[in-house]
Amino acid sequence: MAMEDLLTRQMPHSLEGEQAVLGSMLIDAGCVKDVMDKLRPSDFYLRQNREIFETIYTMFSYARPIDGITVFEEMQKAGLVSETTRSYLAQLMEITPTSANVMEYVAIVRDKALLRGVAQAASEITALVQEGVGEASEILEAAEQKVYAIRRGQSAQEMVPLRLVLPDVLDRLSEMSENENHLPGLSTGLSAVDQKITGLNKSDLILLAARPGMGKTSFALNVALNVAKSTKKTVAVFSLEMSREQLATRLLSAEALVENTRLKTGMLRETDWEKIAGAATVLNKVDIRIDDNPMLSVADMNAKCRRLDDLGLVVIDYLQLMTSAGGKSGGGESRQQVVSDMSRMLKIMAKELNVPVICLSQLSRANEKRDDKRPMLSDLRESGAIEQDADIVLFLYRDDYYNEDSEKHNIAECIVAKNRHGETGKVELRWMPEYTQFSTLDNRYGDE
Repeated sequence: MAMEDLLTRQMPHSLEGEQAVLGSMLIDAGCVKDVMDKLRPSDFYLRQNREIFETIYTMFSYARPIDGITVFEEMQKAGLVSETTRSYLAQLMEITPTSANVMEYVAIVRDKALLRGVAQAASEITALVQEGVGEASEILEAAEQKVYAIRRGQSAQEMVPLRLVLPDVLDRLSEMSENENHLPGLSTGLSAVDQKITGLNKSDLILLAARPGMGKTSFALNVALNVAKSTKKTVAVFSLEMSREQLATRLLSAEALVENTRLKTGMLRETDWEKIAGAATVLNKVDIRIDDNPMLSVADMNAKCRRLDDLGLVVIDYLQLMTSAGGKSGGGESRQQVVSDMSRMLKIMAKELNVPVICLSQLSRANEKRDDKRPMLSDLRESGAIEQDADIVLFLYRDDYYNEDSEKHNIAECIVAKNRHGETGKVELRWMPEYTQFSTLDNRYGDE
């Protein structure tokens, strides 16, 4: 390639498209809201166009009138004007006869921005390969994240001004105020738990921990089924311990209210078949994806989830069974460090996917040496930084598991030990072991 071609070659962009978008917004403020849904300031290649769009974005956020004069005044206050700014704004309005085709212009600008993103990601991936630092699986994961960030319209490096975040927060508040249950997150199906943790919120890592036999998997499946039914979204379940058939049997038992042992043994009554048929009809309509590969890493799960449309929730059963990236056992690293790294990767995955991630975890035997066997956060310490990475930590505890004479027969405590969104505390739930199902009690809250 000739030297002149290299010097004159530019990244993909459309000057006419960018000018047409800005001109349309200046002559017709009514189309601004439609443009804001599709474009961000970084989608504009030319700096002057980017500054004009950012100014209009800010003005729109504060419901200020938008035209050539007001935009110029706002840019002047921000120190963004030059000798040619006023004439350039006038030129933008002159060359745009109508705003009727604004979304066509938006598509052109967005398309060029995506191409620039792909080119930049390709350059960064090539640099990673040439540096030769890290294993192939790690470089592949980094490459996937870069491409995925472009697909979602996000930049891993970009710092966003607060004024650009506020409109989303205000929209969220408006949406919540119109919602009857006033939950910012997805409902677990257990109203008492919802009120404590304000539902399952996007990008949250929720740790559900207990000793074996307390009902962790049942609780998580109850929540997964409720989210799939109530939101019609896709729910991804990664089961590293139980097979997909075992999980499906549990879901069928909980939905049909037919004893799990009957489903396992096939000793079914005529009335059971009617319930099972009804439950199967319901389960056929929900979109729950099950992966029972016991050798999955966080990177594998992340990659699989990225390919799912309309993802609402991810459930992982359970943390200590997972392998680190590339299936490594940790080499010289301690298992504690490996689990800590995985918990950090899970939090990053929740943020990237922008959905709640429920991760189950086994507890150490430390609680069984105490008189009061209720779990506490210190019981997680063997697993490193899980407590720090999780937004919410839930413990399950059943007194009748340890004490046959317990007054609280088939009553489980859901202990909210950590909650970034509100208070901690305890919620009592009814445990129906024959159906592997939890439900809310009338006296929902227990005392600390």
